[in-house]
Amino acid sequence: MIKKYEIISAIFVCILGTLLHFTYEFSGENTLVASFSAVNESVWEHLKLLFFPMLLSTIIGYFYIGKNIPNFICSKTLGVIASMLFIIIFFYTYTGIIGKSIVFIDIASFFIAVILGEYLAYKLMISTFKCNNVVSIVVLTIILICFVLFTYYTPKIEIFRDPVTNNYGI
Repeated sequence: MIKKYEIISAIFVCILGTLLHFTYEFSGENTLVASFSAVNESVWEHLKLLFFPMLLSTIIGYFYIGKNIPNFICSKTLGVIASMLFIIIFFYTYTGIIGKSIVFIDIASFFIAVILGEYLAYKLMISTFKCNNVVSIVVLTIILICFVLFTYYTPKIEIFRDPVTNNYGI
């Protein structure tokens, strides 16, 4: 049951994350849609494409199977964090080595990150791993707040810079 859910979750996250790349533009640049969609080509904005579908999958999954798995929320939270870290580390490593970003590699790294995150969550759920779900909920909430807040009040650091326009945020 857990394995089936995680496979479905990975497919769901890949599809929804791909769609979220375009929802801000398709919405006529709606400021509400901006809070959960990519508003530019920065690494930070692309992390939204991973975070929000994985968060939604976590919430749905909790009511579907998670109530019966003591470490469900914590496992999914660690999967989300691992996925985001993979994207950040992989992107800056490969672009640092070759000196430029390649769209195909960026897209592939998104799908790999989703699979890695869901696999990690699965392995933790079926293990004896114990953690505090309240702390996990707080961490997810802080990340959520940061995504929304930094969409409108964007720090002027590299991860937030749109490499196409050299602008930050909306």
